[in-house]
Amino acid sequence: MHVLVFNAGSSSVKFTCFGPGPDQILAHGMVERIGLEGTLLHCQTSGGQQIKREVDIGSTREAAETLAGCLVNPESGCLDSLEQVQAVGHRVVHGGEKINQPVVINKWVKDVVREYFELAPLHNPPNLEGIEAAENMFPQAVQVGVFDTAFHTTIPPEAYLYALPLELYEDAKIRRYGFHGISHQYVSRTAAQYLGIEPGSFNGIICHLGNGCSITAVKDGRSVDTSMGLTPLEGLVMGTRCGDLDPAIVLHLMEHRGLSLEETKALLNKNSGLLGLTGGRASDLRDIIEAGAEGDSRADAALGVFCYRLRKYIGAYSAVLGRVDALVFTAGVGENSALVRRMVLGEMDVLGIKMDHERNQATVGKGIREISSPQSLVRLLVVPTQEEKEILGQVLSVLHTHHNGG
Repeated sequence: MHVLVFNAGSSSVKFTCFGPGPDQILAHGMVERIGLEGTLLHCQTSGGQQIKREVDIGSTREAAETLAGCLVNPESGCLDSLEQVQAVGHRVVHGGEKINQPVVINKWVKDVVREYFELAPLHNPPNLEGIEAAENMFPQAVQVGVFDTAFHTTIPPEAYLYALPLELYEDAKIRRYGFHGISHQYVSRTAAQYLGIEPGSFNGIICHLGNGCSITAVKDGRSVDTSMGLTPLEGLVMGTRCGDLDPAIVLHLMEHRGLSLEETKALLNKNSGLLGLTGGRASDLRDIIEAGAEGDSRADAALGVFCYRLRKYIGAYSAVLGRVDALVFTAGVGENSALVRRMVLGEMDVLGIKMDHERNQATVGKGIREISSPQSLVRLLVVPTQEEKEILGQVLSVLHTHHNGG
């Protein structure tokens, strides 16, 4: 069976083509920095063929079509025809309380994804755009949605309820949902296996740091708290999202600065975070680190705020868990930025955390690795996330149930 996985994010689309054997990867790649200067296409097949070039792509649909074209490229493709694809798995960010498990996509599922545009404005729209593009390109394939909110359904009421009138939860389902669940689920299980701990006994703090960022407290293998909330806006500082802030700021901006509702939403979701802190210069942490090295004080300040916020959450979640088997970094920034890891962990002796600086510097770009010193009371790991592999497993589970009449 050939299964294609699409992972459409706020600024990138990743794909992996699996098959025909279990976990056999035929090709993988991505379009990154969509709509930004320097948009890049990467594609690599199992035979060693590679494509890497700048492309003019401004939408998820265009990115998906370009990546599908790589699969059947006469010189570097891995498929004879797109009709060989039998299933397409899609990462979808928000399903509210209506969808909390992987599902075969139909009109109702798409309507739910569309319904939650307002709660995940940077992600659900490109998620749906990717689904509809795949339906057009792969009409013969079963389309399956795998939802980021599912892993966090185990969060207890004391963590998911906001201190608002209770009817706002009972009637409108205003609560913490959490996101990046596919990544947190894969990484927590992988970290437990690496440490020789049964996944159901693992206590860990997972830091998913990319253009979007979140941190999750995992107790006995289950999510018990996470930084993102009703929407992906809450929590850590992100590329263009503000993360935590005093809610009265929103009222102040609307009342005293005359911002409309739409202007306020755009400000908080698309013009804040690292982009806002750098005065609009950059939202990508790689660019910010480079600018800071060149003496840009705004870039330095933005990096400092980013790392400080993360350090506070690590302290809070350590208190929630009591026992922490591992602190894990994952996703683009978490896996590749030794500087960020050093800035976050360099002053955490109070928690028994001690990083080996040489191991931290020497491990950029490799697989699962440990960066803690032997004296550390908490194991420090860098675990490359494989959301596509996690999605594949959930797609195959759905197909098994679907084909057996479940």
